[in-house]
Amino acid sequence: MAMRAGTQRKLLDAAEDLFFAHGIAATSVDAVLERAGVSSATLYRGFPSKEALVAATLDRRHRDWQDTWAAAVDRQADPLHRLLAVFDALDEFRARSAASRWCAFLGTASEYAEAPSEIRVVLDAETDGLRTRLTTLAAPIVGAAAAARVGEQLTLVVSGTLAMRLRDPGYDTTVARTVTRQLLDAARER
Repeated sequence: MAMRAGTQRKLLDAAEDLFFAHGIAATSVDAVLERAGVSSATLYRGFPSKEALVAATLDRRHRDWQDTWAAAVDRQADPLHRLLAVFDALDEFRARSAASRWCAFLGTASEYAEAPSEIRVVLDAETDGLRTRLTTLAAPIVGAAAAARVGEQLTLVVSGTLAMRLRDPGYDTTVARTVTRQLLDAARER
């Protein structure tokens, strides 16, 4: 018997609230069940393990992030502002979700010396997606030859900005925007 969509949403909401605010290791399956108001039999009907639940929660969050970022890009007309829209999206995403003190993907990666395969797949997809979109958005600004290098640099800038939010909850994207402009200027000068 398949899990009902409403039940799955309650489980994923509870898991997201707890895993990404308190940590995966610190959050028991029982705590997720209590928050969601469902039985363990119901949970395991849809998710064979805690790791599968973590992966599903990350996957949903990744889709939500991609949608937020795409909307921010779509609001911009010129290539520079389309690229800088990643920071608009980070600000928007942060403002609407109190479930994570920083980045759920960085937080999850930091909890595992070697992530289980179902979690590793989602973490890799998020990293690859970030790098690919930044590279694609950088190409019209710096040219195809420099785009991959700049995309990699910008992946570091975005990840560093997210990590700084853990150190300083009030950290904003001002420095990241400045560093991004400097990287773009340097790439165009080469």
